[in-house]
Amino acid sequence: MITRRSLLALAAASAAAGPARAASPAAAPARDFLWGASTAPHQIEGNNTASDLWFIENQQPSIFRAPSGDACNSFALWEEDLELARALGLNCYRFGVEWARIEPVRGRFSQAMLDHYARLVDGCLARGLAPVVTFNHFTAPLWFSAMGGWTSPEAPALFARYCAEVARAFGDRIAHALTLNEPNLMRVLTHRLPPQVWQIQTLTNQRAAERLNVPRFVCANVMGLEDLPEMEAGMLAGHKAGRAAIRSVRADLSVGLSLAMIDDQAEGAGSMRDAVRAACYDSWLEAAQADDFIGVQTYERLRWGKDGPLPPPAGAPLTEAGVEVWPRALEGTVRYAHARAGVPVLVTENGIGTSDDNLRARFLPEAIAGLRAAMADGVPVLGYCVWSLLDNFEWISGYGPKYGLYAVDFETFERRIRPSAAVYAGIVRG
Repeated sequence: MITRRSLLALAAASAAAGPARAASPAAAPARDFLWGASTAPHQIEGNNTASDLWFIENQQPSIFRAPSGDACNSFALWEEDLELARALGLNCYRFGVEWARIEPVRGRFSQAMLDHYARLVDGCLARGLAPVVTFNHFTAPLWFSAMGGWTSPEAPALFARYCAEVARAFGDRIAHALTLNEPNLMRVLTHRLPPQVWQIQTLTNQRAAERLNVPRFVCANVMGLEDLPEMEAGMLAGHKAGRAAIRSVRADLSVGLSLAMIDDQAEGAGSMRDAVRAACYDSWLEAAQADDFIGVQTYERLRWGKDGPLPPPAGAPLTEAGVEVWPRALEGTVRYAHARAGVPVLVTENGIGTSDDNLRARFLPEAIAGLRAAMADGVPVLGYCVWSLLDNFEWISGYGPKYGLYAVDFETFERRIRPSAAVYAGIVRG
């Protein structure tokens, strides 16, 4: 929870940081540029009991380091979280609405939950925060995944129906809508996750299907490689159907989707970089040509040789997870996304998972400097949202990785500001 000490710490840290250096006019964002922070409902709300992820987090075998439980208790503390965003001087908050809460039973929509998220939207507006709303951030209702999830022929139409319900409830008051979050993530991870992880994910879904007595259970971000082609096709059709449903309710609403994008760099003769890019991004960037923007979510670069990804250079700084610290990766992905999709870019996630907040404080200015360089060269960028406002539940990694501008005590739910938050606030103020 917010404490007076937290707010005083922000003020003191901002003053100590001094005024932020102004960018050159050519590189400076427009006045309506969105400076935000991102969250996801399952990762912060807690007790998402009607969802597919809740079901498999609490079974064996499971790939999850820990179940989500109460998370950050943000379902109850959402107003305090909005105050944290406002305290940083932000003008945008990217959050998600939880399909499993809104449609816990197929065809039965909860007015109480639609009203809850409408209050969150209005709370943003009351605090000068443009609401950027993700309609589906990986998790889905249990009944949806129990019918095969995105591999089901019915999935696109069911998702479109849900999108229309949400758009009717508060679509008139949001700034940008994202249908799906990182629908290409599993494809991106095909070269990253070891075979045993894919095998455990397959076993996790098989066990869930047995428990529910259904033929097939498929989650969007916990799945076996054998499900990937069908899931990708279903999600691509789902994005198009969801986009059409949202526009049928509010034709002028800016609609897109977000992609997981690594700054892929070619190294040496015969690099497989271009083939990797084509497999991971091309179908989605082509679909985004009919969108109003493309959401870019970047955390790292990878150098590709002819046989696969190369290890980080000797002596390169690494996070605790062994990921190379390369802040300018964002510049590379933003340039590539715009070049292929031809629509404006909204940076919907960018950050670093580390318990070393000094590293985060150095990372953010460098990443944003790269973004400014791309903008100076004519790439249209709508805004930048850091991941994340809060430390949160990081999927199969549980509560280990730390991405938040605010640390969270998961026993008391106290939010404690980190010094990097003042660095980001200084950039925004400048």
